[in-house]
Amino acid sequence: MKQKKIYVQDLKNLDQVEELFVVISAQKAQAQNGPFWNLILQDKTGQIPARIWSPASHNYPHIKNGQFVHIKGQVHEFKQQLQINIETLTFVPEKEIVLIEFLPSSKTPPEQLLKELRHLLDAELKFSLWRKIFKKVFFDKEIEQRLLTAPGGKKIHHAYIGGLLEHTLGVCKLCLRFSEIYPFIDREILLLAAALHDLGKAYEISTSIDRSYTNAGQLVGHIFLGLEKLQPLLKKYEQDEPDLILHLKHIILTHHGELEFGSPKKPQTLEALLLHFADNIDAKINIMQSLSKTNLDDNDSCWSEYNHALGTSVYTPPKTPCEKKTLTSNKKRVNQCLLPLKG
Repeated sequence: MKQKKIYVQDLKNLDQVEELFVVISAQKAQAQNGPFWNLILQDKTGQIPARIWSPASHNYPHIKNGQFVHIKGQVHEFKQQLQINIETLTFVPEKEIVLIEFLPSSKTPPEQLLKELRHLLDAELKFSLWRKIFKKVFFDKEIEQRLLTAPGGKKIHHAYIGGLLEHTLGVCKLCLRFSEIYPFIDREILLLAAALHDLGKAYEISTSIDRSYTNAGQLVGHIFLGLEKLQPLLKKYEQDEPDLILHLKHIILTHHGELEFGSPKKPQTLEALLLHFADNIDAKINIMQSLSKTNLDDNDSCWSEYNHALGTSVYTPPKTPCEKKTLTSNKKRVNQCLLPLKG
């Protein structure tokens, strides 16, 4: 097995690089001096653009997405972004690769995220029907395997292994907070819907190295796929609790909020509205946090590049200083009168 030593996050301007990467995007283009390859390379720490200029580009008639490559080249800065100018490229068989070195993953291991999600649902769900559904779904072996490897999205937010579980857990915690602020809402149905709302993403995005959409993901999307997966289970209980099951479906179905964002219907209950906002908050925070982290590593700029999902660039402001509290700072002086009291 070939081992990686240098990662994308370690690369600096003018570094000489001889390392393994996976090709996420490969496009042939034309420059004034001849054809060139426009590549995006990836490992578990991130992605970096790369170019193979003419005449070296003629040595590689075909480069495909998902191929593992060993490259030799130099890092250069172009328009305030690092890229690798490749001198030579060699294709490496997947059997010689440690796959986890090339797929971004959540900081918290997915197994731990799933354990925390199960514990939270077990502690908070009291209604017997909701408990039955939760256990049938989140202890199903086939669903478990998909959840452990599923990203929360292809590119926009939580786009890494464990991302779906991380996002689901974040949305569940937000919904619990909302239920504390608004105690009149149905806390349990909101929490269960939060846990189930993106189940379809485990079937929408493939497990391939480039995380491409499945045919079902392309044609019907994760909202329908999630409900389709749940329907045989929900159908068992519809006769006993038809109104509750209908409401649960509505909350899941409308979590994108607006028709233009792919929601089949707009939220029409308090719980549906709250799930939509919790979903949106967690996704947007993940995007902004990832952009802000980039800024913190870059001393030249406090601004990120323009982000299409947010419709803006992100500014990383200075943090409020942390001041140490002294023991005397919180104590108020008590003025005592030393004169004798009159009897």
